[in-house]
Amino acid sequence: MRTPLSVVIGAGGTGGHIYPGLALAEALRRADPDAVISFIGTERGLETTLIPAAGYRLHTVDMIPFDPALGAKRFLLPAALLRSGAQARAVLRRQQAQVVVGMGGYPSAPAIVGAKMAGLPSVIHESNAVPGRANQFAARLTEHLTVAFDGSRAHLSGGERALTVGMPIAASLAALDRPALRAEARRAFGIPEGARVVLFNGGSLGAARLTAAAVGLAARWRGRSDVHLLIKTGPAALAETRRKLVDAGAGAVARGEARQQPADAASGPVAQAVPYLDRMDLAYAVADLVVCRAGSATIAELATTGVPAVLVPYPHAPGDHQTHNARVLSDAGAAHLVPDAETTADRLAELIDPLLADPARLAVMGRAADPGNHARAADLLAETVIRLAGQPTTTREFTS
Repeated sequence: MRTPLSVVIGAGGTGGHIYPGLALAEALRRADPDAVISFIGTERGLETTLIPAAGYRLHTVDMIPFDPALGAKRFLLPAALLRSGAQARAVLRRQQAQVVVGMGGYPSAPAIVGAKMAGLPSVIHESNAVPGRANQFAARLTEHLTVAFDGSRAHLSGGERALTVGMPIAASLAALDRPALRAEARRAFGIPEGARVVLFNGGSLGAARLTAAAVGLAARWRGRSDVHLLIKTGPAALAETRRKLVDAGAGAVARGEARQQPADAASGPVAQAVPYLDRMDLAYAVADLVVCRAGSATIAELATTGVPAVLVPYPHAPGDHQTHNARVLSDAGAAHLVPDAETTADRLAELIDPLLADPARLAVMGRAADPGNHARAADLLAETVIRLAGQPTTTREFTS
């Protein structure tokens, strides 16, 4: 009897690491429906809700961030790695793991350390144009490296042997047909007929800078019927944002707490705020333009789906990696890059108004991005994982 494939994925902290890990898990299940897949993370990140909600088991370990801002606590990092690595090794033994995958971010480092302790093969995936500290460390513990962007190789120890697979994204986005889904998407969000849609997406928890600019823009454009702003705030800022929109005469009073709250078309609001976007395929299908941060997952999704964007990199990202990510699209003409400090309602109005008035220009931007391997990345990485477990695949060997 064949031993079921058992894979443990280290992913946590933010959605930028978790969602690609879930996309990989989905691809592994497609390749081997009997595969046993679980995750390693911590108790502090979004993994505590996102991973169980997706139907996967989460094992938590004690780990602290790779962050110089910790001050004197950063000297505890070696001990924390040893402790959490030993905890991860125990998880790997219980799961009878055959392969371990680290998706980046500090919660994934213990999984790679645990694999080293247990003598198991491991592979890391680096999603950003400039690798984070956790993967810079983890790259020294495994022979198997994969990256989303070719430029990451120069920043990783042993990067010359890394395989560029792209960024794993959800199957619903990899195969997204925006025109075919647009009518359903407009109904789902209650978008008034004829309005062009600007989606503000600040990431997993929202972004205060983007939300504030969106509210200011909504106030500036109140009364317009040709534009609609869809603002993802994150749960913490939802009530305050909705209140500000109503006070500005630009938003409808919320009618319940559904995750995708339709706008009240009868009242003609120019904007609506939602805490989450559970269906990103609908969000991208309805959007004519996206204003967002420049996390690697977002960059891959925009490149794959062909949605033009205004990118506002998070200014405190380690190594300023979001600016490097953003340039992948801005240099190609698929996006405009606006520094965080310059992201105001006035600046966005100056930039966005001419774009919305020129659909042909938006279409050119949407076609400018190189979709690369992102639509196939989850399957490519899954095949690599299965090969490391000793199963036959069609994936080529790791090469420089």
